[in-house]
Amino acid sequence: MADSGNKIKIVISDQQALGTYANFASIVHNFAEFILDFGRVVPGREEVQVVSRIVMTPVHAKQLLRALNENVAIYERSYGVIAEGPQVAPTQTTM
Repeated sequence: MADSGNKIKIVISDQQALGTYANFASIVHNFAEFILDFGRVVPGREEVQVVSRIVMTPVHAKQLLRALNENVAIYERSYGVIAEGPQVAPTQTTM
């Protein structure tokens, strides 16, 4: 995440540009880093297949939180409020 005064060029491979679907996220942290695991929950299976793990510093995690909040607000202004969905156990943060 760049400072607002810096211009960066984002480069993405063709394979990455296809994207990876995830309907689950788990977040854990320690003093030095946040670890975000993204995965797929498949009906009828007890396991979640992790499809991507992102490790970032606390500073970058906070910048991501701000960017997500801003983008959700913009989305909801354009398309309406996003439903919360079912509640999950409070032991882990999941989407």
